[in-house]
This record gives sequence, C-alpha cells and structure tokens, in this order.
Amino acid sequence: MQFIVDLVKEGRVVQARNELLNYNVVDIAEFFDELEKMDLMLLFRILPKNLAAEVFSYMNIEGQQYIVESMSDEEVGAMLSKLYLDDTVDFIEELPANVVKKVLKNTSPDRRQLINHLLSYPEFSAGSIMTTEFVDLKKELTVKQAIERIRKIGFDRETINTMYVIDDNRILEGIIEIRQLLLTKEDVILDKIMDTNYVFVKTTDDREEVAALFKKYGYLSMPVVDKEHRLVGIITVDDILDVIEEENEEDFAKMNALSPSNEEYLETGVVELAKKRIYWLLFLMVSATFTGIIINKYENVLSSVVVLASFIPMLMDTGGNAGSQSSTLIIRGLALGELQLNDIGKIIWKEFRISLLVGFILAALNFVRLYFFQHTPLNISVTVCGSILMIVVLAKIIGGTLPVLAKKMKLDPAIMAGPLITTIVDIFALMVYFKIASVLVLK
Repeated sequence: MQFIVDLVKEGRVVQARNELLNYNVVDIAEFFDELEKMDLMLLFRILPKNLAAEVFSYMNIEGQQYIVESMSDEEVGAMLSKLYLDDTVDFIEELPANVVKKVLKNTSPDRRQLINHLLSYPEFSAGSIMTTEFVDLKKELTVKQAIERIRKIGFDRETINTMYVIDDNRILEGIIEIRQLLLTKEDVILDKIMDTNYVFVKTTDDREEVAALFKKYGYLSMPVVDKEHRLVGIITVDDILDVIEEENEEDFAKMNALSPSNEEYLETGVVELAKKRIYWLLFLMVSATFTGIIINKYENVLSSVVVLASFIPMLMDTGGNAGSQSSTLIIRGLALGELQLNDIGKIIWKEFRISLLVGFILAALNFVRLYFFQHTPLNISVTVCGSILMIVVLAKIIGGTLPVLAKKMKLDPAIMAGPLITTIVDIFALMVYFKIASVLVLK
C-alpha cells in the first residue's frame, strides 16, 4: 500500500483515494499505524468522511492523538459526530488531558453529556464498555411501525440485529430479532412476539463476567440495565472481543511476574518498563530467601553427605514445573468458567491422583538412573526418589488450589502462576528433601 502515499505526493489524489477504497477499513487502519506522521495526515485527509471516522476508530492511540491535534476544531467535531459513542469513550480514556479538552469542546452538548456519563462508570464495569446507540421499541407498536422506526433511526445505531422492547418508563420487557420482524405480519403487536426470556447485565457487573455470558450464549449484543431494570445501553460483541484481548494480556503479564500495561513495548520507556518489573522481582527475591534459611538450617545434613546438594536443583525445578502445570490448567478453567469455587475438593482429589501417577513414574525412572547406572548409594537414591514423589504430590496440590483460593479472596487467579508457585513449591521441596535425608541418610 506504500504506493498510495507516492500517488498523493505526486498530486494524484483521486487515484489514491480510489485505491484506498479497495481495502478493508481494518487493513487501512493498520497501514496508517505504520506511516510517518506527515504521510498519515496526507492520506487521512483524502478519505471520505464516513470512512475516515471508521478507520480512525481502529487506529492505535498514538495515531489518533496526532490526528486530533493536527485537525481544526471544525474537523474534529465533524469526525467525532461520525464515531459511535462507545468508540469515542474508549478513545478519550487513553488521551492526555489537553487533547481530551479539545475533543469535548468540539462535541455537541447532548453527546458530551453521554460521554461524561459513560466515563463515570467504574473502569472494569459493564457500564464503561456499553454504548447508548441502540434501537429501542415500545411494546404497543405494530411490526409495521417498528420497521418504520428502524428505518428512521437505524443508520445512527451500532447494530440493528436485535431490538429492545421497553415500556413508557424505559423498563426492559423483551427483545426482538430483525429476522423475526421481517417474517411477521405487519399488523402484529410487538408485545405478542417479543422474547421475554432474555439475558441481561447490570451497569455495575464486572466486564469479565459479561464476556463469560457472551461466550456461554453466543450473543452478538446484550442489554445493560440499571438497578431499576431500565434499559440504559447495550454491549456488542466487538467490544467484548476487546475485553477478552485485554484480559488475556493482563493474565499473561501476571503469570509472568509483570505488571499489566496497555502500551506497546517499543513505545514504552525503559524506566517505565523497569518499574513494571521490579516490584514482582523484589517480592520473589525476598520470598526466595526462605530457601536459603532452610538450607542453612540443614547445613549439618549437607556437610555430612555433600552429594545431596547436587540434587537440589533437579528437585526444585521438578517441583516448580509440576506446580506450574497444575496452576496453568486451573487458571484457564476458572477463566473459562469450567471450574467454580466449590470445586476445590474435586480439584484436590484429581490433582492428588495425577500427582501420584506422575510422581511415581518420575521417581522410578530416577531410581533406575541413580542406583543402576550412576551407582549412587541405596539410601541416597531412595532419599532423592522418595523426595521427588512427595514434592510432585505437594506441588500439584498447591498449584491446583492456590488459584482457587486467590479467586475466593477476590484476587486475580493469574497471580498464582509460574513464578509465585515456583517460589512457594521450592520452600516445601527443600523441607521435604532435608526431612527425608535426615531420616534415611543420617540415621
């Protein structure tokens, strides 16, 4: 697509615009994100107004900010009027204060009020991601009247696949799919055909729970109501996909001992990245000192049989890996709704049986290696292999239960992932190893 930039620089603007129109808006936005700032404005200005607003909504925040700063107040106002409200709110949330001021200044009073209303909801609530641009219908309308209303207001709504039936007090009473409207006789009253068995969310519901409902029911949109059950907005599936992506990125960061960040790696400063890493590293470093305390406590065991020290890395790594395997599966199960808090007993019993099987195989293979091939003394071989079995059992039970306990304490289960589980399991692994060694080696 780089040739389009050359067309504009050569003055062949009409040809450049026609070439751009051959591409999907998402592909255009990705292309714009890669352009130099001057080239970006050249191409953005030649887009038709409706297409420009749609491309703008898919661009990264740096490009969006540059475009707004480069535009006149009139141009900003014209473009924002073409954006869906939820896209405008998402865009504003990421902007610095001076740019937000320019955006709001060039927004109509009614729209500004709606934006401020949406911004007032808690950050991770359903209210913060909903849009107020939906089709609502009174229940006493006929099918013909409903279709006429859709034709009148539908162009400015984010979706018309589903309509929401309300009473005079805006209480949500049912939903109707566009397919049903088109296939029903014109004189039928909506009250007779609306679906009253619908799923809804409240403005204060956590957006992660909303995402789980979308996955469970396969909806393209879902109504949002306030505490009086009045319809205040809808959430569409494209917004939920953004939520899922953000939650996955957040969980990935936490599972790798990082503070979550929405900024791109190359766009984030060194100091900022260091700050996001140092806290977890400090915590894990301090936690790891407990392993040193345990080793010092059993110094007499190590000094008596020095060879025991050579097996410590293997035992700690095996325990950490076993615990991480379990915690990863449990975290995934909790995130997908496959596991609930009251399943903790089933989880412990299942992980116990798995750990016995896995631990016995690992212990048996290690015993063959140590005793028959490396000719390690029997008592030391039994100590190491017995420790492996017990460590794997402990690690898998710990890895399986800690994410559930974290969720029960209203914490993100993702924090109970690899680094933290490994640190905890290392402590128990050394305690088990030295206890067994004290009995079998120093008896």
